[in-house]
Amino acid sequence: MTNASDLGARVADAPSDNFVYRVLPRSLWGYSQLARWDRPIGWQLLMWPCFWSIALAAGAAPAELGLTLGTAIFYLFLMFVGSVAMRGAGCTYNDLVDQDIDNEVARTRSRPLPSGRVSRFGAKVFLALQCLVGLLVLIQFNAFSIVLAIASLVFVAIYPFAKRFTDWPQFFLGLAFSWGALMGWAAIFGGFSWAAFWLYVAAVIWTIGYDTIYAHQDKEDDELIGVRSTALLFGDDTKAWLCGLYGATLLFLLFSFMAAGAGFFAYVGLVVAAVMLAWQILMLDIDNPEHCLKLFKFNTRVGAILFVGLMLSAIF
Repeated sequence: MTNASDLGARVADAPSDNFVYRVLPRSLWGYSQLARWDRPIGWQLLMWPCFWSIALAAGAAPAELGLTLGTAIFYLFLMFVGSVAMRGAGCTYNDLVDQDIDNEVARTRSRPLPSGRVSRFGAKVFLALQCLVGLLVLIQFNAFSIVLAIASLVFVAIYPFAKRFTDWPQFFLGLAFSWGALMGWAAIFGGFSWAAFWLYVAAVIWTIGYDTIYAHQDKEDDELIGVRSTALLFGDDTKAWLCGLYGATLLFLLFSFMAAGAGFFAYVGLVVAAVMLAWQILMLDIDNPEHCLKLFKFNTRVGAILFVGLMLSAIF
């Protein structure tokens, strides 16, 4: 049973029965909330472009490259650990930057920093530890991948400030959040290709779409405090914009698959993903925050379907 003091140590928009509250000691709850371990949807959405890229590259890799299934699985494991660590680091950094704003928004006021359950010094130490885990993962890859990953930090650094100077902060989130679409290919081939580039573009546009749905939860608070977003920009035309955004996502995924010579199952996954994205648009109610959150989370299933299709193509 959850008692009142337990509820006081949680954030308003986090699920109350998440495993972190059963596994971790209460003293670490605030740090787990900074990293959003109680909300795994974030690292899942960060991870899927990484997984797509590895599966796409595995299917395109020539025999002389010597890529084995075991190596591909090892890369997937590294991407999983890196996604959890770096998503947590990104959220911690974002909360440090946004502490004053979070204190003005009802949904975020109970987060660890604005509520005072974690100090800014403690958050900075925790940020450094998560970055260290990310670095340990990164050095397992080739030199090109390491340089590429370091380059992504430019977008990671800009994103928390984007809502202050543009109506398109979701675009900057996409630039940072989709970087794995380049990383997986680089890890296997040690370079770029059109297939990886189109995959990255698709992931960026997909991110703008699903995060617009997410941002509709906060639009009233955002408008009051002067924070900008595509949810406010699109307003009642959100469904029309999503048709364009999700349509472009599918088109660039198609370009990527064709450029990489992806097999039959990849296209099956693409068709299923198209149906799932269309269903989101049809069902969307931008004035229902709870419904927006559910549809936002639904995108991890879209990511999983695309990965399964690509992986089956690589194997068969």
